[in-house]
Amino acid sequence: MLSLHEFRTNKNKKRKDMPKISVRGQEMPESPIRKLAPLAFEAKNRGIHVYHLNIGQPDLPTPRAAIDAIRHIDRTVLEYSPSQGYLSYREKLVGYYAKYHINLTADDIIITSGGSEAVLFAFLSCLNPGDEIIVPEPAYANYMAFAISAGAVIRTISTTIEEGFSLPKVEKFEELINERTRAILICNPNNPTGYLYTRREMNQIRDLVKKYDLYLFSDEVYREFIYTGSPYISACHLEGIENNVVLIDSVSKRYSECGIRIGALITKNVEVRKAVMKFCQARLSPPLIGQIAAEASLDEPEEYGREVYDEYVERRKCLIDGLNRIPGVYSPIPMGAFYTVAKLPVDDAEEFCAWCLKDFDYEGETVMMAPAAGFYTTPGSGKNEVRIAYVLKKEDLIRALFVLRKALEAYPGRVAE
Repeated sequence: MLSLHEFRTNKNKKRKDMPKISVRGQEMPESPIRKLAPLAFEAKNRGIHVYHLNIGQPDLPTPRAAIDAIRHIDRTVLEYSPSQGYLSYREKLVGYYAKYHINLTADDIIITSGGSEAVLFAFLSCLNPGDEIIVPEPAYANYMAFAISAGAVIRTISTTIEEGFSLPKVEKFEELINERTRAILICNPNNPTGYLYTRREMNQIRDLVKKYDLYLFSDEVYREFIYTGSPYISACHLEGIENNVVLIDSVSKRYSECGIRIGALITKNVEVRKAVMKFCQARLSPPLIGQIAAEASLDEPEEYGREVYDEYVERRKCLIDGLNRIPGVYSPIPMGAFYTVAKLPVDDAEEFCAWCLKDFDYEGETVMMAPAAGFYTTPGSGKNEVRIAYVLKKEDLIRALFVLRKALEAYPGRVAE
């Protein structure tokens, strides 16, 4: 039996020892998009102007209809909304999706706190701990974070910059499928690569989903931004797997409304919707003011969308032409979204990105990019690649490209081309 002194000593020792962080917390990856943000903050404090090419935060104006709707809110109480979102907004979305030949009812749509929550709730509702999801890589980095949160496992199928990030043959998918495989996850058009899946590739995915009875999670938040004239093939267009499809959507990129945190989870599968609703009820409601803004955005004249689209077409040409003129740099031509993955003549892109913020400036300016290795799970992949978002006006893109060229010329870790 412990003496009083020993008891107090042991008790004090326990107080001094910090409780351990969970395994989940330790496994949660840092965001490649935001992990260098402290270095950017320090650079700005030194008076350096930073060109942010690292994050998909559009600089184009939010629809005036959304701003006006927020400005003219006359409610006396900002109450909870229904857990699935306001019916009026969901009914308006039915009309929006019909323009893309996606036939829905309001009941098929659940409003979420951003597309991120839609992905997380899809995983939590459809997957058990240990279940596996096949994801083409590189992929949006937060998918891994959401999988860890749900206890699921990401299994990646590699695509390469040399082949323009096109999907490999179906046999490569089937090599990964086992008794734990529950889903395939795609982003179309793709973040981070800008790749657009062809009809052949979408049919290939459909056949796999049907053959092995898998879920198909399809993140389609960039459907407005397709630049090649190729058709947009939604997972909802694929016949015979209607109950397998869970569509992820968001207004963040479409309307430059990242801050209102409004997304949607869409499925014809009634059982999935019932499960998702339990998680929605646990978090009570999606953002009230965000829904007001998002619903109003649907009334914005069509010329808003055309002007935004035309601007991204110009920025895309400016960025890709400029990148491929820099010695040693290569970028394929993205077919959609507003990102590209570029290969740089450096030994380690993450070290280079950090160096640009810590140790380099040209005439008081530098660039911030997202190291592409964070979009891969295969060790060593993407080590000399970066993701660049063309969300700045052309004049800033041109200057950022010039500063990037100067940085590559000065970087001690530059490698032979």
